[in-house]
Amino acid sequence: MTLQGVLLDIDGTLVLSNDAHAQTWVEAFAAYGYEIEFEQVRPMIGMGGDKIITKLVPGLTKESGDGQAIDERRKELVLNQYAAQMAPAKGGRELVLKMQEAGLHLVVASSASKEELETLLKAAQVEDLLEEATTSSDAESSKPAPDIVQAALDQGKFQPDRVVMLGDTPYDIESAGKAGVEVIAVRCGGFSDEQLSGAIAIYDDPADLLAHYDQSPLLKND
Repeated sequence: MTLQGVLLDIDGTLVLSNDAHAQTWVEAFAAYGYEIEFEQVRPMIGMGGDKIITKLVPGLTKESGDGQAIDERRKELVLNQYAAQMAPAKGGRELVLKMQEAGLHLVVASSASKEELETLLKAAQVEDLLEEATTSSDAESSKPAPDIVQAALDQGKFQPDRVVMLGDTPYDIESAGKAGVEVIAVRCGGFSDEQLSGAIAIYDDPADLLAHYDQSPLLKND
């Protein structure tokens, strides 16, 4: 069965943003009197912000107490301070062009807000290439729940076995797996091969996947 399309995570996959996101959480929590260490939050990057808040401060939610203010502060930091420091992942734009030339239908599957996603796509240098996307507003529950992946499947009108997802975190793998989608993982998000062991293949970054494109699951034909 020939592959129809690819679901694309952006953070950590096409743009090197995971450390920056962790730092914005540290600073946002600190602004409201919560002392959170970078090392506490970094392994959680890739799951939804609502889940990060509750895991770091049990009893606090995105909708109650300081949770909403913390999340808004984090978003401001991303948009106004840290986005300018984010570098594109090596080979990201070239890989997207290659997949499009190969006839693959690409849909972004991101938990970012629409405003954040626009900024991230610019940082990844692919904003002119990727038009179809799902954002946090398209999902009732964030990663590692399957909602975002399912929304991307629906938008692309895909069957789960006719696509793969490109991601960088164990939460991408868990989220996609619950929706019946296999994942190609990249290490540039900072997670170990053990943490990414649920992926069907692991590459250093988009450039590495591009270099091995002809032997990769992107040529799935079974």
